[in-house]
Amino acid sequence: MQWNSVSDFFAMGGYAFYVWGCFGLTAVVMVGESLLIRHQRTELISQLRNELVSESTSL
Repeated sequence: MQWNSVSDFFAMGGYAFYVWGCFGLTAVVMVGESLLIRHQRTELISQLRNELVSESTSL
């Protein structure tokens, strides 16, 4: 596909809403997944640290 201007590129031949919507949704999902994984990792490390402390105090 050939575009004559930047506005033609961003219009994507009439499919701009679909194309840019897909790009936006993909970006949101990727960022959300990264944040979710980071949060779960932090919770897991905290939980393991608490278990280690509780085991060391019960000995």
